[in-house]
Amino acid sequence: MTTSDATPVPPASTRSAAFFDLDKTIIARSSTLAFSRQFYDSGLITRRSVLRSAYAQFVFALQGADEAQMEKMRAYLTQLVEGWNVETVRQVVAETLHTVVDPLVYVEAVELIAAHHDAGRDVVIVSASGSEVVDPIGAMLGADHVIATQLVEEDGRYTGEIALYAYGENKATAIRELAEEQGYDLTDSYAYSDSETDVPMLAEVGHPYVVNPDKALRRLAAEEGWPILEFAEPMALKSRVSFESTGSKVAVAGIAAAAVSAAAGVALHQIKRRRSE
Repeated sequence: MTTSDATPVPPASTRSAAFFDLDKTIIARSSTLAFSRQFYDSGLITRRSVLRSAYAQFVFALQGADEAQMEKMRAYLTQLVEGWNVETVRQVVAETLHTVVDPLVYVEAVELIAAHHDAGRDVVIVSASGSEVVDPIGAMLGADHVIATQLVEEDGRYTGEIALYAYGENKATAIRELAEEQGYDLTDSYAYSDSETDVPMLAEVGHPYVVNPDKALRRLAAEEGWPILEFAEPMALKSRVSFESTGSKVAVAGIAAAAVSAAAGVALHQIKRRRSE
């Protein structure tokens, strides 16, 4: 089943929830790419960091990696953000959300979130991106709860330690814990994601849906009979919901993706400049 429209959702028969991935499910691109230039301009990402290996890591990530390789990459990027000033990061995020993230939200996702609320379900955003990014977006969307990666801070700076890495199986674990806390019936709950890495999350609920899926997830969805949704129309979120900036912690996944994106942009610019000389 493939559709470009959000499938109608029936009223909740039990206390249940709809769990949404964020990047490429609710919004049309990575939620952290919006901050790459700002992080570089603010001095959080240095030229030395750029020239070391971030661009190579970025290309590697695009080509795909197994779990061991992803763990190695995560360790590198965690080291990169260690010592970053928390307040500086918060300021960069606050200044960017309105102008960059706001127009990227899919109309279909907003309508589907509203439909689940109308049906009596809680809405939960579950993202590997940092809480600094995910919390404000969740507030804009009216999400009841947010699960996001959390990075430990001390004396106003990031220590490089991770309190919660909301990725892969960890998403499923966090969903089970929240369901127990809130009394959700997961067999009557829904989940939406674009990525094969979220199969554990999708498998936790009775109604898994895939949205703009990658090749691996599309293939699995066909095998499992999971409905496929195609979202194609980003909208300006502020035209539908009010925005209230919130301060929270940036996590490694959010910062790391932005760091690598900035590195990639700078490296590509340098390549193009050399070619033109």
